[in-house]
Amino acid sequence: MSTLDEILKEINKAKNIVLLTHENPDGDAIGTSLALYKQLKIMNKDVELIVPKYSKTYTYLPGFKEAALEKGTREQYDLAISLDAANIKLLNGWSNYFEEAKEKIVIDHHSTNSMFGDLNYVEISSPACAQVLYEIFQYYNWDINTEIGTCLMTGIITDTGGFQYSGVSKETFIIASELLGKGVNVSKIYKQMFETHSRANFELKKIALDRMEFLEDGKIAFTYITKRDEKKVKAETGDYEGIVNEGKNIEGVEVSIFLHELDDGFKASLRSNDYVNVSDVCLIFGGGGHTKAAGATMHGSPKKLRDKIVNEVKRQLK
Repeated sequence: MSTLDEILKEINKAKNIVLLTHENPDGDAIGTSLALYKQLKIMNKDVELIVPKYSKTYTYLPGFKEAALEKGTREQYDLAISLDAANIKLLNGWSNYFEEAKEKIVIDHHSTNSMFGDLNYVEISSPACAQVLYEIFQYYNWDINTEIGTCLMTGIITDTGGFQYSGVSKETFIIASELLGKGVNVSKIYKQMFETHSRANFELKKIALDRMEFLEDGKIAFTYITKRDEKKVKAETGDYEGIVNEGKNIEGVEVSIFLHELDDGFKASLRSNDYVNVSDVCLIFGGGGHTKAAGATMHGSPKKLRDKIVNEVKRQLK
C-alpha cells in the first residue's frame, strides 16, 4: 500500500480532522489548507482549519474568513494534517493539536522536512505545496471545482513568485492550464498577490528601503522593521510581506536579508538570486526552507543578527 493510499484510509476512517499550517502563513500555506478543507467538507467530514494569525491579503479566498479558526474546539482529534510546514516547531502555539491527535499526517514540499508525522508525503521536487496537493487530488480522483482551484492556484502563484522561480517545471504550467480550464481567474489572483498592497505595507517598505544597507561589494542587501515601525504606520498581520524582495530585485544583489520583529525575537527572511543556498544558511540558525527562499527565528539586536547572518552568507559568495 502506498503512502497516499494509507493517507486516504486514515481520512476515511477519521470522524473529526484538524488542519494545521505554519506560523505567519503565506499564500501556499493558506491556499493548500483551504483547498483540502473544502474537499473534506464535500466528503461530509467534521473538519476544522486552525489559522490564528494571517494577512488580510488572503481573505479574498472563497470561504476562508469563515473557515479559519483561532483555536480548535477539541483537545484531541482523530486525525491531524499538517500542510506546508517543514517541522513541528513551525506549527508554533497550535502544535498541541497535532501532537495530541490519534493519527498524524504531513503533506509538504520542503527539502528540510523532518518527517514528523505518522504518515509523511513530501515531494521536494514540487515548487509549491499546492502542486503536491493538486497531484493528490488527481490520484484520488477528487473533483477540483472553481473554488478549490482558486485556492490551489493561489498557493502555486505565491510559492513560484508568479512562475518566475527556478523550481517551476513543465508540470507546473500544465497544472495552471488545467486550473484555467476549471474557471480559475489566474490574472485576478496574480494581481491580488503581487500588485495590491495596503497603505501600511507601502509605508513599511519606505522605512525598510531607507534603512537598507549593501554589504560585500553590493552582493548582500540588508534591512529590517521593528514593532515600533509597525505601530507607527498602524500595520496589521502580513503588512511586512514582500519587503525581502525589494533587496533581491536590485542589480548586483545575490542575497537579500530582511528582519521583521516578532513578540519574541526577529523573523529573518532570506532570498537569493543565483547560487547561494539560503536554506543552508537558515538551517544553522534553526530554520530552513528552500534553496532560494528560507527563514529562521532569531534573538538579538538587528545589528548583531545582521552580522551573524552575513558571516554565514559570505561563505557561499563568489
